[in-house]
This record gives sequence, structure tokens and C-alpha cells, in this order.
Amino acid sequence: MTSRERVYRALEFRRPDRPPRDLWTWPWHGTHEKDRLDELTRRFPMDFTGAGVSLAAGTRRRGTEAKRGSYVDDWGCVWHVGEDGAAGEVKGPPLADWSALAGYRLPWEIIGQADWDAAGPHGEKNLAGECKFMLGGSSVRPFERIQFLRGSENAFLDLGCGDGNFRKLLARLHEFFLAELEHWCRTPADAVTFMDDWGSQTALLISPAMWRDVFKPLYREYCAMIRGAGKKVFFHSDGYIQEIYEDLVEIGVDAVNSQLFCMDIEAIARRWKGRITFWGELDRQRILPFGTVRDVRAAVGRVRRALEDASGGVIAHFTWGKGDPFENALAVYRAWDEPLDALP
Repeated sequence: MTSRERVYRALEFRRPDRPPRDLWTWPWHGTHEKDRLDELTRRFPMDFTGAGVSLAAGTRRRGTEAKRGSYVDDWGCVWHVGEDGAAGEVKGPPLADWSALAGYRLPWEIIGQADWDAAGPHGEKNLAGECKFMLGGSSVRPFERIQFLRGSENAFLDLGCGDGNFRKLLARLHEFFLAELEHWCRTPADAVTFMDDWGSQTALLISPAMWRDVFKPLYREYCAMIRGAGKKVFFHSDGYIQEIYEDLVEIGVDAVNSQLFCMDIEAIARRWKGRITFWGELDRQRILPFGTVRDVRAAVGRVRRALEDASGGVIAHFTWGKGDPFENALAVYRAWDEPLDALP
């Protein structure tokens, strides 16, 4: 069974030979722990690959991402990075004052100047070789992008007060993201992913009613476009998002990547197992960085007992954070390969 077939079977509940493997890392691993990263993926080959294309650099981009200091992204947002290998956070939002909105230009060049044609040969090479599942990683993230542009405090005040400028900006962002997705949908990618971090540790960051009023219609259009092109929909959101799982199922998300250990995994399984594929993940706040190998094996065991099914519906995914012990990373995939009754 090829990796590509394995992932499709997992998503469609058609009995894959094992749960597909996926791994996210920090930029740190590629520069400071490449040997260990290579060893991990050699011992446990991944079933996913990219689509062979990325967005172009914007004219406002300055500096280097994931390097201590500051850089400016394609949208003109000034990021401050506290340590090498980390993402950082926006400290200079270009639209902190609404007076800048009229003259603000979205970075259309990052879509228009991207080498979308590169995806074709990449797809052909993949199918003729390793035949992995190709995941197109879009930049679509309307809630987070509007926070980066306005600043988080301003964005939440805009939502609460029903500010008309907020709706105007969101509409412009939505137009931009739909245009980007049109390009992704013409690539040979098997799926397209988009994201927004919606949860705090214990609840949604806004009310479910507001989420359904403001953001769910946008997401519905994204899913319809992706699925209309014959591709699967992958969605990521950090934090507690249990209150919108049903909505994600309804609008057509095929696989959701969420922080399961912020929520009641067993309750999630009782309601949504078999209805959506759980694309990870494990506890990267406590267990992966600070736990023992036994703790890691027990965490995998909990996820598997709750969500794993011979028909599919689960992906063996986790994020290997900076500083997480290599032994814990190895333990994750070993535990996915062990008989379930052998796990703590």
C-alpha cells in the first residue's frame, strides 16, 4: 500500500494497513538537529509531502523569519522573535489605526508571482516515486491574519463592537484567500489545508454564536471550493475547539488537527469518531517536552483507545518542539506501531 493510498483510506474510512504518519517540526530542527530529524524520518517514514510550490516573496518582506530579532512579513506586519527557531509574535501591526486602511494594499504579488506550474512536475515525480499524499499548505487564516494586521486587542474589540471597518477588511481578506485557493485547486495536490487558532486552553476565544455568524460562512466557501476541485480539506486550530467540531464536520472538513489534550478526548470520540479524521495531535505543552517515554506511550495509548479504528479516521501526527527529547519523539511512532494492549 502506498502512502498516498494509505492516507486516502484513512480519510475515507476504508481500512488502511496502519495509521498514516505525519510530523511537524520547528525551524530549529532543520538547522540544529538535522541529523536526529533525518534519523527519525528514516526509521519512521512519513506519508505526506508538500505540493512542490510556495507563495512568492512579497515586496514588503524584510529580515529573516525564525531568527532572534525582528522581521517584516509580506503583509507589512513587524514580528519580534525572542529565540532562534521560534515563530515570534506581531508587535507592529500595520493597521493598528483604521486611518491606514484606505491606503493599505494586500500583497497580491505573493499569489501572482508564485511558480504554480512547479506543482505539476513535482506531482508527477511523486506519483512515479515515493507516491506520498500531497498536501497543499495555503496561507488562508482570516482570523489570525486580521489579528496580525490590527493587533489582537484591537481585533477583539472590533468583533465585540461590530466595527464596520473590521467587516470591510475581513471581506478583502476573504477575496484574497479565495483567489489563492483557486490556484491551489488547480495543482495536483491531494488536499489543501487552511488554519486559524480558535481556542484558549479551556474555551473558544469568541462565542460559538459569533464564530458561526462571522467566520463559518467564510470557511464554508473555502471547503466548497476545495472539495469542488476533488480535493480533501485539512484544517488546523490550536486550543479548546470542541464547541465547533460539529460545524467543521458540517461544512466538509475531512481532517482536523487540534490539541486533543486541551479537551475531553473520550467525549470527542463518542460524538465524532467515524465522522471526521483526527489529524493528531499529542500533548506538546507537558508530555512531549517534560514527560518520560512511558508518559508518551501512555498518551499515544489514550488517543488510540479513544479514536483509533480499523476502518481509519486517525493520523499519527505530532509536533516535535524545540527542546523536546529525541527519545520522546521516537517513542511516539514506536507506540503507534505497538499492539494497543502493550501500551500503558
